[in-house]
Amino acid sequence: MFKKLTALARSGQFNLALYVPLLLNTIAVQAVISITRVTTSYRAVELDLPVVWIGIISAAFAILPLGLAVWVGRFLDRGHDARACWIGASLLVAACVGFVVWPSASGLFASNAVLGVGQLFMIAGQQMVCIRCAQPNRLEQVFGNYMVANAVGQGLGPYVVGLVGGGATLPPTQPLFMLALVAAALALAFALALRPSRAEREAAKASAPIPVPELLRIPGLYALLVLSVISVTAGDLIVIYLPLMGTERHIDVGDIGMLLAVRAIASIVARLLYARMVALTGRQPLMIASTLAATLAFAALALPAPLIVLALANVVIGFALGLTTTLTLTGTLSLVPAGARGTANSLRLVGNRIGQLVLPIGAGAVATVTGVGGIFALVAVGLAASAVAAHISRPGHPPV
Repeated sequence: MFKKLTALARSGQFNLALYVPLLLNTIAVQAVISITRVTTSYRAVELDLPVVWIGIISAAFAILPLGLAVWVGRFLDRGHDARACWIGASLLVAACVGFVVWPSASGLFASNAVLGVGQLFMIAGQQMVCIRCAQPNRLEQVFGNYMVANAVGQGLGPYVVGLVGGGATLPPTQPLFMLALVAAALALAFALALRPSRAEREAAKASAPIPVPELLRIPGLYALLVLSVISVTAGDLIVIYLPLMGTERHIDVGDIGMLLAVRAIASIVARLLYARMVALTGRQPLMIASTLAATLAFAALALPAPLIVLALANVVIGFALGLTTTLTLTGTLSLVPAGARGTANSLRLVGNRIGQLVLPIGAGAVATVTGVGGIFALVAVGLAASAVAAHISRPGHPPV
């Protein structure tokens, strides 16, 4: 892969001076987020905080970005993608310093709020920088590798927590927060290597901002944003509720770990193959097919199936959602005018975060009545409905 990228860079199709630090920054940022999010829960237990406080602290991560999404999007639309990454990485460093020096409930709340804003700046900025990393005919490859880097960083967090914690029920949180601070410093160093584009800023000055209601009226965009929320939240719900399903159906912890592992590996493989599959089938058919495949796999999880069927279902879910989440990102950026990509993508990211905050609460209510199988059945219905809506509302589709 590296030889191919080098050849493409020499031909002018790839900007490796921008792309390499972007991928390294992405891995570091996701490692910071995954370490701090897990360690925050352990720190709350250390502080003997009531369960309601854990929920409040987790909500702090999502609340501030909700109000800042449009502003961050407009900032990006003015050509400040690299500067957004600088700001985001600086906020991650500040948040990690807060975790280290302010070990209290209020400190956890404030640091999580700063972390959430930093993540919004970082992720939105990174995804706009991706567009500058290659010629248009290579962007699917850029985004596929970018999503692989995300998955690698997300996997580092639990690994580091397990390594530091060893066999302890409660890992030492201070060393973990200090490791997160080191990772945040690396993220800042890599972010500073991302250079702004004067041409992008000059082009942005010539275009007027598009109001959000007008953006949402672009054919296919609203359905795509909803599909993004459902697919991202579906990935979260399987991580949350698969262990609970194991206790309901008397499946060993080791087998549940295996199911989660094969899902994660399949997701990475899907992103590695993403560009080739888009070239083979086209973006829209692949998105509908992958979403429907995930629908069938979640329906299988809802049934009392043997372990081999559950394993196959998790492989399909990992692969299919790995494609769908990447396709909703690239689809959003391709549907809107260049001068509104930052705003549209920020709306997508915040919509995902709202879904991750609200839908698990509803899923918990469903589980009390139907068991975990009911949650997976509901996810299957949501994915199927989203796929149909995305198909019907796609640009050029005749009204129904």
